[in-house]
Formats: sequence, C-alpha cells, structure tokens
Amino acid sequence: MGRKALTGGVTASGRRRIRFDFMFEGRRYRPSLLRAPTETNLRRAREQRAGIKERVAAGTLSFADEFPDFRDLNGVPGAGSPSTCGQVFDAFLAHCESRMAKNDMAPITHASYRRVLNTFWRPRIGAARFLSVRYSMLVKIADAAPWSRKTYNNAISVLRRAFKFGYRDHPERHDAAVGLKSARIRKKDRPVIDPFSIQDAEKIIAAIRQDWGEAQGNYGEFRFFTGLRPSEQVALVVADFDASRGMLAVNKARVAGIDKNSTKTGDDRRIDLCPRALQVLQRQVALRESLERAGKIDHDQLFFKATGEPIRNLQHAHARWRRTLARMADVRYRKPYCTRHSSVSWNLMIGRSALWVAKQHGHSIATMLRVYAAWTEGAIETDLAAIERAMTSAPHTLTPVAARVTCAPANPRAVSGPSRSRSPRGRERDRRPDRDLALDLSLADMCSQLSTRTGRSLMAEREGFIF
Repeated sequence: MGRKALTGGVTASGRRRIRFDFMFEGRRYRPSLLRAPTETNLRRAREQRAGIKERVAAGTLSFADEFPDFRDLNGVPGAGSPSTCGQVFDAFLAHCESRMAKNDMAPITHASYRRVLNTFWRPRIGAARFLSVRYSMLVKIADAAPWSRKTYNNAISVLRRAFKFGYRDHPERHDAAVGLKSARIRKKDRPVIDPFSIQDAEKIIAAIRQDWGEAQGNYGEFRFFTGLRPSEQVALVVADFDASRGMLAVNKARVAGIDKNSTKTGDDRRIDLCPRALQVLQRQVALRESLERAGKIDHDQLFFKATGEPIRNLQHAHARWRRTLARMADVRYRKPYCTRHSSVSWNLMIGRSALWVAKQHGHSIATMLRVYAAWTEGAIETDLAAIERAMTSAPHTLTPVAARVTCAPANPRAVSGPSRSRSPRGRERDRRPDRDLALDLSLADMCSQLSTRTGRSLMAEREGFIF
C-alpha cells in the first residue's frame, strides 16, 4: 500500500502547514496551506482534497482560489483558474481576426460574430466558467430573448461556433451548445417577393431625382434596371464599367461599411447592361468627371453622394428612399431590395431565359423558378410593352397603363405575349413540381434538330450559352 493511500494525499509540512498532493492538467502538484497539522485539520484537509479532485474532474477547479499563495502559480495552466466564457469568446474572436487577415473570413462575418457575442452572450455568461456551463442554462437564456426566428438562429449559430472552438481543448468533454437547435424557417416565414410595376418604378425614379438630385437619382434608377444587390452597387468602381462592350463586372461588396473582395454568393459575374442602364452609367460618369474637375472627388467609386463623397454604407441611400416614398401616396412602400425583385421579374415577364436572368443577377436557376415564377404569368400585353420600352430608354412623360401585374400560380415558363386561356389538361400540367419545369424546351423542336446538333448544344443555345 503506497504512502498516498495511507495519508489520503495530505501530509504535514513542518509544524505550521499542510501539504496536498494531486494531479491537475496532467501534472502533479503539491501545494500547501498555512494550517497547523492537527488530527482535526488533517481530516478536514483530506475532505478538501476529495472536493478538489471532483472539481478537477469537472473542469471547475480554480487553483488560484484554493492555493492563492502557491509559489509557482504563474506556471499553472490558465494562471490557476479555469477559462471563463468571456476568455473563450476573446480567443475565438482573435482566431477569427487571424482568419480575416488571411482572407479566409469576410470582415462583416467577424464583425457580426463580435456583435452577437459582446452584446448578448457576454453579459449573461461571460463570467461563468466555460466547462461549468450546461445546456439547460444556455437554452433558458436563448428562450427568454424576444427574438424573431432569424435572429434566434443567428445568435445560436454564433454561440455554437464559439463553444465548438473552446471545446477543442477538451475533446473528452461534451459540448453544452451542440444541442441547441435552430428554429425552423418555413416557406411562409420568408420575405414575400413584392416587385414594383414599371409604372410605379418610373414614378419613384422621377421623385428621387427631384428630391435628391442627379447623383442619387442615377443610383436609384440604375438599381431598378440592373437588379444589383445594394451591397454590390455601392462597392462598384470606375474600372468595373466596360463602356465599349456595355458590360459591368460585379466581383465585390460593401456591407456595414466594410469592403469584401467577393459578392454575397462568392461568385464573380459580368452583366450585360440594357440600354437604359447604360444611359444611366454614361450620365453618372459624366457627372463624376465634372465633380472631379471641381476637385470634389478623389476616389474611384462609381456611385457617390451629391457632394462627391463615397457612399460608405447603405443607410445613406436607404434614408433617402424611405423619405421619398413616404410622401408618395400613390405608391405603396416597399424596401429598396424590392428593386432587385423588380428587375428579375421584369426580365422574366418579357420572355428572357430563366438561366440568363439567373446568371445576370447572381441567382441559382432553382431560385428563379421557385421564387419568381409567379410573376412570369398573368401579365397583360400593355405591361410587357411598357417594360420593354423602359429598358430601352427613359420616358419623356409617364404613360399611365394598367397597374400592378396580377399574381398567378407559379409557372417558371417566361411569357412572350398575352396570356391565353388553358384547357383543364394544361392547368393540371402547370401544377407539376418546379423540378419538372426547369427548362421550357419544346420536345418537337428538339427532335426536329437532333440530326444537325446534339441536344446538349441546343439546350445551351436556347438558354443563352455559346460553346
């Protein structure tokens, strides 16, 4: 029988101290406390040591609290104290900052992680010992927050990432946050696609130009006829515009004032500008050159404020949009992002290929068919003609034609003319799942041409690609 078994891991150290013997973080320690080694004190020390071993096993031992005058306290892992959640958050954010410096993480992602951890989780569990946090504690805190489903999911996702990072030092322990489940986002919870009619769009463009001048007017008009994401448009530079080819390179974004060298989806694209969008950019470049000659511009941004200053965040344009639409009693208010929905819907309504539209706007073909299909059917002929005229040039006077496009059941086929009545068999076919209607190719048309070209090349040509 060993000595430790006989002494219980506790021995007298001289006449005034009691020494403890235990393992902590894979290393043996023998600290002592100023306490006379009487039988009573030794018995109490053995009970204390048993509690220390339990806390070591649970990962909750604070070495500095148990033995504050230990001479080698700085050599104890974590300075003798277990990590708190706040310390784990700091280490996680420092790691994210390192990834950001290597272009492995977007600055806005790092900023959102910091905001969620610092504003919500740190005040509630920052001082708690990391390994002592339980699932029940986290779920109780999360459930008490007055969040929407999306906000709840964002907060839970960031916490799970931070805890996963912290538990990599403790692979033998169970991660308390791994059991937190995201709220289910149903189809009806997603924002409704709500495009503007071309008539309302022309009214808004004229009103913004009247209220805020040419710079803001060009910005608002361009977003309607390109469908760029706001974060993409505000990040455009002069070199992105190829005037000779009428094309625009979209390969970066600016979110919350932070520039990133990729778009939302991470895919760069070059878009063809319709004549209307090309006219807007030609006016914008001319305006830029005049302000540059006046010494008001010293940057390469394509869009800017009326003073010539660059637009650093989206709130500048958003505030002007909100104030202009607030005074327009004949136009229902919608968020600026609906200009993108409008551009996508208009292109589909006038018969553009869904694959081409998806490529132009940086969407997947599945998104085209699932989200925007309802707007490709039910348009009356005057609406389609008005859209085509608007994409060609700015109107001298606004011609009031039929109002809003009527929503119809989802049908991913683009309309090239007035809607026609359908037989019951046709209506039944329209109720098939979107995946069966992914491409509107006539089978007879394909069969008649198979002798001269492959089905693959025909499909590519019909959908706007050239091999």
